[in-house]
Amino acid sequence: MTSSPRNTAMAIRRVKISALGTYVPPRLLTNADLEKMVETTNDWIVERTGIRERHIVEKGVATSDIAVEAAKKALAFRGIEASDLDAIFVATVTPDMLFPSTACLVQHKLGAKKLWGVDLSAACSAFLFALQNGAQFIATGAHQRVMVIGADVMSSIIDYTDRATCVIFGDGAGAVILEAADEGSEGNSFIDFLHEVDGSGGGSLYMPGGGSLNPTTHETVDKKMHYVHQDGGAVFKFAVRKMADVCVQLLEKNGLKGSDVDVFIPHQANLRIINATADRLSLRTESVVINIDLYGNTTAGTIPLAMQTAIEDGRLKKGSLVLLASVGAGFTVGATLLRWAY
Repeated sequence: MTSSPRNTAMAIRRVKISALGTYVPPRLLTNADLEKMVETTNDWIVERTGIRERHIVEKGVATSDIAVEAAKKALAFRGIEASDLDAIFVATVTPDMLFPSTACLVQHKLGAKKLWGVDLSAACSAFLFALQNGAQFIATGAHQRVMVIGADVMSSIIDYTDRATCVIFGDGAGAVILEAADEGSEGNSFIDFLHEVDGSGGGSLYMPGGGSLNPTTHETVDKKMHYVHQDGGAVFKFAVRKMADVCVQLLEKNGLKGSDVDVFIPHQANLRIINATADRLSLRTESVVINIDLYGNTTAGTIPLAMQTAIEDGRLKKGSLVLLASVGAGFTVGATLLRWAY
């Protein structure tokens, strides 16, 4: 079987992020609110996590809803319609339902035509994993525009009587549009990435109920198996080590060091993890983007939300050398190196 003329002539293309849109629900859940709900204090939460408040959806608002809000902002920024996209990848651990996929629901709510999409589940690393999946379709010439959305309604799977988890998570979404970088713009595009999974850590951060192993029953509900369960100590130790490891490996692979990074955008899980990584990489303080105090851990939404923060405070500019990094349940690990394109 011979390839089409288009495919044989198409060289690998450089890929850029051409638009960003983010959304968080308006309702706030502050540390003061949590003090009234569970045995905890503002000082304890801030000291252990760096979080002061998080955004929470109202009842009946699903992951597809906040994903659509972020997607609309990205489309408006780029000045295109949803049907101008070729594919949508939705990174989420809180799909509206097991099926159909949240990508299908987002496509329908956007009114997009003649495109395809899938969900990608990799917990806190899902946005980076989906980002690279989307980038490959642009790089090969298979697609012209791909939207990658990171969105999670973590409040839907959190036990608000469990102080070990309820203080950490919030709800939020971010969407980016990927396109081929312009000819001669090698400096404003994706450079490289490293990903890794380690399933031996699966028992440290997981939701045991609702899948094929433990289908939903009265017993699984009574045992609170449909909420996040976490061994905080094990997750923290792994994340502190692996987030720094993957960043060091990626930088060294490309002949770079921490001082070369203009903007470091880490997954916002814990302030101590972020600071430990920054110290290990010898990053400049002003290069490290932190907004965990305002949003908590929105899982797949954290990195695009932090991108928005970096744009708003003037740190993320055209040509900036950007390092993205994440560690999530699974365990999953990811890092991406790029130059910002606008």
